[in-house]
Amino acid sequence: MSWAAHELESYVLQKHIKTKVSFLAILLGCFWPDMISKGTVYGFDAFGFSFHPENPDLYHRGWPGVGFTHSLLYGVVISLIVLWVFKSRAWALGLLIGHWAHVFTDICDSVGVMLFFPFSTQNYSIGMWAYAAQQGRYGDASAYYSSLGGVWDLFWLGMVLLSWKVLTRNYFFTKVVPDDPVWPWFKRRLKMSEVLMLALYRAYFLYGACRIFAWFFWSRFVDKAPLDLSWGGPYWVEKVHAKYPPIGELLLRSTLGAAGLAASMWVLWMVVGRRLWARAEKHEKARALANARRDAQVPRQKSGRDMAGAKGQ
Repeated sequence: MSWAAHELESYVLQKHIKTKVSFLAILLGCFWPDMISKGTVYGFDAFGFSFHPENPDLYHRGWPGVGFTHSLLYGVVISLIVLWVFKSRAWALGLLIGHWAHVFTDICDSVGVMLFFPFSTQNYSIGMWAYAAQQGRYGDASAYYSSLGGVWDLFWLGMVLLSWKVLTRNYFFTKVVPDDPVWPWFKRRLKMSEVLMLALYRAYFLYGACRIFAWFFWSRFVDKAPLDLSWGGPYWVEKVHAKYPPIGELLLRSTLGAAGLAASMWVLWMVVGRRLWARAEKHEKARALANARRDAQVPRQKSGRDMAGAKGQ
């Protein structure tokens, strides 16, 4: 699992997507898989109720468990639901992009994800760093920032800094705000100032960057965990790996899983997706026309009041 990349990758993704897409939706999509699973994978005790998964890796990334949240089809279904309820293509597309970015990021640890669930429960992993939820929250953080996981977070921090213009005021108000109806809603309904909106937009970058350095220094100087930048490290973590069958069976599972995923996505698009997309397009055009008419009325009302004031004088 990643500790800060999911906050940072949303800025880079939004910059390089050439179509209209919501930054907030990408960010939420990047968080979405762990909103259900990561908060409980370490276990908790509340109001007399105790929950501590016996096998955190199976619970978090497998089946039975909540590993389906890290599958590609789950992101498609959630995006279609959002498209149906809110009629926003920018949000549906943003959620899908963010969710899939999270899924492919989590392939990097040693447990990986069930890419093709429910057509296959096979986990896929490249084993770049050790999955360590079984160590508890602090042990997991210490292991992550003592391995190539911390390097992965630094990579995304560097990507945002290389794309520093995405953090500027001009980029926010000329690109981010026009692509997402939520920002104008914040301003209109919640009376949120432009300064506060910009601060909210930048907050996730600041949170992600601070999280990297805070946990890294905690691992080095408080927990005093040994640094191990070898592939699959750190060496001192009890390893949990994705289990692979013989190569022939793996190829069969992968082929059937990929075919099932592709077929289900095609059916979903043909049956409901394209209709919801067309309906959302009509809704967005109607809303844009209504907003244009409303904005045109504002100067007229102001000028009318000004004329009335002049006559009164």
